[in-house]
Amino acid sequence: MSVNGITGASDAYSTYSAASKTAQTKASEKAVSDKASEKDTAAVYEPSKKTTTTTTTKKTYKPDTATIARLKADAEQRTSQLQSLVEKILIGQGKVYNNANDIWSVLSSGNFTVDAATKAQAQADIADDGYWGVSQTSQRILDFATALTGGDPDKIDAMQAAFKKGYEKAQKTWGGQLPDICQKTYDAVLKGFDDMRKQNADTTSEVQ
Repeated sequence: MSVNGITGASDAYSTYSAASKTAQTKASEKAVSDKASEKDTAAVYEPSKKTTTTTTTKKTYKPDTATIARLKADAEQRTSQLQSLVEKILIGQGKVYNNANDIWSVLSSGNFTVDAATKAQAQADIADDGYWGVSQTSQRILDFATALTGGDPDKIDAMQAAFKKGYEKAQKTWGGQLPDICQKTYDAVLKGFDDMRKQNADTTSEVQ
């Protein structure tokens, strides 16, 4: 074998050896890279996406039928008693009217007289602590509104509007400005509605 042949073989071996080492180095680097990639992949945790359903139960408000029935029966009975008393007074004094509404028109005119006993009873009824007084009457109206709505705070405005409409209708039936006690009752009821709003606002603030 010639020197050139040995040299050629040696060069070929060197080239092969170098190529082999390069391949091994690349393979080694790739293995390290793959392991690093696997490590990185293992380090990243993707939690499973679970759908969380939040159920919000809104409070339902139902009319308090028992309280409504009680208040209506009581109001009807007391109104009937008052109307009957007024009728007897007017008839006894020769006053003529065509229907129940006319009674209030006669009363608003003041063109009648009452005996001492009836006057005393009327004064007791409209006193501060009387059945037809400001305190009890306004409270009955507010109780009735609360019973109708079941205490739903969202219905306060609607109840107040209905009350104002009823008051205006009563003025028309009366034939003009209602007596001072009625205006005081009106103011007390409006204050009661305002207190309801404030109480609801305070309760909502505490919950939050």
